[in-house]
Amino acid sequence: MREIKRVCVVGAGAIGSLLVGHIGALPDIDMTVLVRRESHARDLNESGLKVTGKSNLTARVLASTDPADLGDVDLVIIATKTTAVEASVKKFKGYFPNAAVMMIQNGMGCERLVRESGDWPIIAGLTFMSGVRKSDMHVDYELDTPTWIGPWGDEPENPGYEAIKQVEALINHSGLICEAYEDLRPVQWSKLIFNSAVNTIGALTNTPHVPFYADTQELSDLGNLVRDMMAEGVAIARAHGVELSSDPWAMNCKAVSQGGSHGSDVYAHITSMLDDVRHKSYTEVDWITGSIVRASHDVGLPAPYHETLYRLVKGLEKSWSLEPGGQ
Repeated sequence: MREIKRVCVVGAGAIGSLLVGHIGALPDIDMTVLVRRESHARDLNESGLKVTGKSNLTARVLASTDPADLGDVDLVIIATKTTAVEASVKKFKGYFPNAAVMMIQNGMGCERLVRESGDWPIIAGLTFMSGVRKSDMHVDYELDTPTWIGPWGDEPENPGYEAIKQVEALINHSGLICEAYEDLRPVQWSKLIFNSAVNTIGALTNTPHVPFYADTQELSDLGNLVRDMMAEGVAIARAHGVELSSDPWAMNCKAVSQGGSHGSDVYAHITSMLDDVRHKSYTEVDWITGSIVRASHDVGLPAPYHETLYRLVKGLEKSWSLEPGGQ
C-alpha cells in the first residue's frame, strides 16, 4: 500500500462526516467524498464539513455523486450502513484501482460484498465513536471512543498489517482514536454482541440507550434481558474459539453511566436501529443479530434470545407494508 495522501469517504452520515471532518482537516491530505445526493455534494463543496462537540474544526472537501469526478485515491473508507454497502460498492466498481478499502460497518460479513465487485485490498473495521448529524455540512462529535481495524479474516495478508498500521496512524493523527489489531475477531465479536442486544432491544422498545439498560434489581428491569442476551452471545463467540477483548455487559454499563456530550446528566444515545425503526426504514438486523443467529447454527448452539429478537425486528419491518401507503 502506497503512502496515504488522498482519501475518499463513501457515505457522509454521522460516522462518515466525523471521518471527513477530522481527516479532511489535515493539511497534507486531499479529502474526497462520494455521496448519494447532488444537493449534498453541492453543500459540501460550497461550505465544507464542520465538526463541533468534542472537536471544533472545519474541513474543505471535494464531493460528488460520481466517482469519476474524484480521481484516484489511496484509501477508500466505506462509512455507509450495512444495508447500503452493496449499492455503494457497485457505484464505484472499476474506480480507485490503487486504493485499499476500509470497512467500519456494524455486524459482520460486508467484506464479501466488496470482494464481489473488485480486487481492492480490504481492511476490516468497526467503530464505537458516535455523532449527531446536524445537517449535510455539520456533525456533532458525541462519543470519542475508538475505531478498531485489522486484517479481514479471509485475506489476512492483503494488504498486510504494516499497511493497516499506516491507516491507524492517519486516523490518530486526525484527532480521532484508532487501534489496529493483528487479529480483529475478539474486538469484532465484543462490539457485535453489544450492538446486537442494545440495538434490537432499543428498536423493539422504542428507547434510546439509557441508564435503565443496566438495571437488574427488579424482575421487570430491562437490564436483565440485556445481560442475558449478551451472555448468550459470549457463549456463541467462545464456541467459535473467540475470547472477547471486552465484556459486552461491562461496555453497556460504562456507556450508560456517562453524561451526554455537553455535560448533560443523562446519557441517551439513539442507536442506528432505533433511528431506522422510527423512520420505518429497513434495519441492519440481518448483519448484526442475524449474524449471531447464523453463527449459533454453525456450531449447533441454541440462541433463543437472539433468534426471538431477530424475528421480532423482521416482523416489525414487515408490519409497515400492512399500513396504508406502506412499503
